[in-house]
Amino acid sequence: MDNDFDVEKFVDRYTAVWNEPDPALRRRAIAGLWAEDGVEFTDSAEHRGHQALEARITETHERLVRQGGFVFRAAADAVGHHDAIRFTTYMVPAGGGEIAWTGFVFVRLDDDGRIRHDYQFGDPPSPGVARGTSPGTRAVVEEFLRRSRQGDPDRIAELYAPEVDWRVDWPVEEHAAVPWIRPRSTRADVADHFRTFGEHCVPAEGHVSIDDILIDGPDAVLVGTSSQRVKDTGNRFTMTFALRLTVEGGLFTRHHMYEDSLAVAEAFLIE
Repeated sequence: MDNDFDVEKFVDRYTAVWNEPDPALRRRAIAGLWAEDGVEFTDSAEHRGHQALEARITETHERLVRQGGFVFRAAADAVGHHDAIRFTTYMVPAGGGEIAWTGFVFVRLDDDGRIRHDYQFGDPPSPGVARGTSPGTRAVVEEFLRRSRQGDPDRIAELYAPEVDWRVDWPVEEHAAVPWIRPRSTRADVADHFRTFGEHCVPAEGHVSIDDILIDGPDAVLVGTSSQRVKDTGNRFTMTFALRLTVEGGLFTRHHMYEDSLAVAEAFLIE
């Protein structure tokens, strides 16, 4: 694995193949992911070669995705070095809900970046996980962080409920200078917020670091720092924030951002 290998993109491709409904696209994706003699090992079987892997993945898709109504998602925990990658996947209801299955995956790649050996360890949720809310909350938050790094507003908004309790830390509902500080209440509003943010900042010069994630039942608090450059003025703002999120039925129903909005507003001033 060379230094340019994108581990997260690889894991996204791996996860997507189990959700892919089109047989031809699924077959093509399998050929791109696994070497011709690549093998997947589970606790009870092994599947060697593209034909066996296609049969295995197709059966899983038909039973769990198409008929079962589940979807596979990757956690934001992929790490890799040399020819090995380790990551976690979740199976959750497509319409939102708690984790039904967790898969821990370890793969070794060939010189072309395709899978030679794929070891999959599956854990059913413990009784507390099946009935509680904390693991589901963390899974949704991790998916939110992953999609935020990718920067697709519509994909981010899919994680929000149709109606959202939205609040940004500013004394009035609408800010005269900062275009994304506006009243929001729907999933479409959420997509517009992230789209507007992206249109007015320089993505290549933006950086967000998460220092801590606190989970308490359906509630999560993310503490971190955001540093962005405003396109129109060239000014940079850096602020510490606390984002409170609430997950119900696998979707965000509350988004309260506490931030230094004054630092953001000053970055929109032309000096």
